[in-house]
Amino acid sequence: MRRLAIASALVFVGTAAFAQDVKTDFDKSANFSAIKTFDVKIGTSWNNQISEKRITDEITQTLVEKGWQKVDTNPDALVLLHGATEKQKNLNTFYSGMGGYGAYGYRGWGGMGGMGSATTTVSEYLVGTLVVDIFDAKSKALMFRGTASDEISDKPEKNIKKVEKASAKMFKDFPPGSKKK
Repeated sequence: MRRLAIASALVFVGTAAFAQDVKTDFDKSANFSAIKTFDVKIGTSWNNQISEKRITDEITQTLVEKGWQKVDTNPDALVLLHGATEKQKNLNTFYSGMGGYGAYGYRGWGGMGGMGSATTTVSEYLVGTLVVDIFDAKSKALMFRGTASDEISDKPEKNIKKVEKASAKMFKDFPPGSKKK
């Protein structure tokens, strides 16, 4: 029973490492109520036109739902999207066998007692990061920055859901100051 509890805890820790990370920051002196229109551009391409279009459309839709209007000329705010991917590694170690009490009184240590072995595997995965910068188009001042990082799936449907979730989290209390107290 104890092994099952430990194995369950290890599985939980392993999955927690892949949780989506979303952060936001904004200029507290920026006047978000003056912003009525915006345009969206790719600032740093991640060289996947399908993904870039999907994310541009998602961010556009989210901002429109927040009351801003998308325009092609003379916007109040310019939204720049930056993307990057990075390979990361995960180490998983599994122990098997029973350890006895060793010379130092610790289970499985000290060279006396049970037999056991450890196997470590390395898995690589791709993490994508999206940065959403919103600038005042006239002053060029950065008003808002949102970042989201998550593991990229091989399945486009999963990535679409992750982008929707990241956008919802990033713009939950947007525009800043609009949250009811």
